Formats: sequence, structure tokens, C-alpha cells
Amino acid sequence: MNRTDRLYALVEELRAVSPRPRSARWLAARFEVSTRTVERDIIALQGTGVPIWAEPGRTGGYVVDRSHTLPPVNLTAAEAVAMAVALHGLAGTPFAVAGGTALRKLLAVLPAADAADARLLAGRVLLVGTGPTTSVPAVVADAVSARRVLRLRYADRCGVVSSREVEPLGYLGNSRHWYLLAWCRLRDGLRCFRTDRICGVEALPERVTREFSPTELDVPPERVRRLTLV
Repeated sequence: MNRTDRLYALVEELRAVSPRPRSARWLAARFEVSTRTVERDIIALQGTGVPIWAEPGRTGGYVVDRSHTLPPVNLTAAEAVAMAVALHGLAGTPFAVAGGTALRKLLAVLPAADAADARLLAGRVLLVGTGPTTSVPAVVADAVSARRVLRLRYADRCGVVSSREVEPLGYLGNSRHWYLLAWCRLRDGLRCFRTDRICGVEALPERVTREFSPTELDVPPERVRRLTLV
């Protein structure tokens, strides 16, 4: 079991027996790690806002406040990333820290595989400035999540429409627009497609295997921030 899975399982174990405590020794045996590892995991969970405390005494141990924890949550990767994008708009407000804490609590109760998928998807979202206001077509959003090749009809800045197959790699958002970052098979290179200029779109069964790096963009790296979930 990796650490992410163990943190999730620790909360579930304590939540299942709450308000009774579980000792570090019992938890160490349960998860086949050392008591020191359990103590480090508990500190990490407390740091993300999970209400765990230690009860002293011979029958003491760690207790989680069940009334202040969440049951398992079935958010999709896209739903978790949507929350992170929305929270991006709170930057600089009095609620930015609270919003980040709320997201970390939700991630803590996501199944580990779903949380990993959400982090992968978030890593494919780049933001410049305070975030975009235009929408992204649902077919495009689904293709980025599922990593499917798209056939686009796209109008350039002069209104000239072209048809092309692209490999969706992620998003770039600035204060006004979303852009689909994709490998364009027509131009044989990485391109940014403004989503409100996409005239037609069809998802193809072929899967995308290509990855990209923000350094490949013609944008100063100090202006680009990769979206994260923590």
C-alpha cells in the first residue's frame, strides 16, 4: 500500500471506530508499517485539517471527530479539477485559504485511484493570470479527460475555417479565454486552439499517448502556473 492509500485508509479506520481510539501500535500492525510512520502520517493528516487528536492513557490512542469528517466521496477526476479551477478565482480573497483546506479534505476522502486521476488531469491545466471566463465544449472536455483524439473544425482570427485532427494534451486559461492545448496533425506541432473558435468537434476512438511540457509553449514560464490540487 502506498502512502496516499494508507492516509485514506487511516482516516477510514479511525472514522469507523470513532469515538473509540486506536493506538499507534495497533495502526502500525494493521498497515504493516512502523509506529513512527503512523505518527508521521497522523501529523500529515492533521496538517490537512483532518480533526485527529491523541487521547492519553493505557487505553488511549488516536481519535477522529466523526462529526467533522466526510464519508467516502465519489467525485470524478473532472469534478475535482473543476473545484480547483473555481477555487483559483478565490486567490487574493479572505476565503482562499479556507477554500484550499476544503479541497484537501475532499481529496482525503476520495478513493486513491480517483484522486490520482484528478491530480493527473490537474497537471494538464495551465493558468495565466486570474483565470478564464469563456466555456469549453463538453465534447472537448470529455476528450481531454479520456485522452481521445479530436477532429476539429476551427476558425482562425480571420474567420477562415479549417478541418484537422488534433491530440488534446491539456488546457491553457488566461483572464478571458480557455485554449485547448493539442498536437495538431495538420501543422505537425503543438498548437493552442481558442475554444470559442471551435466550430465543430468529433471525438475519435483513438487514444492520445503524447505528453507535453509547459516549456514547449510560446509563453514566458514565469507567467504560467500549473494547476494543483494541494
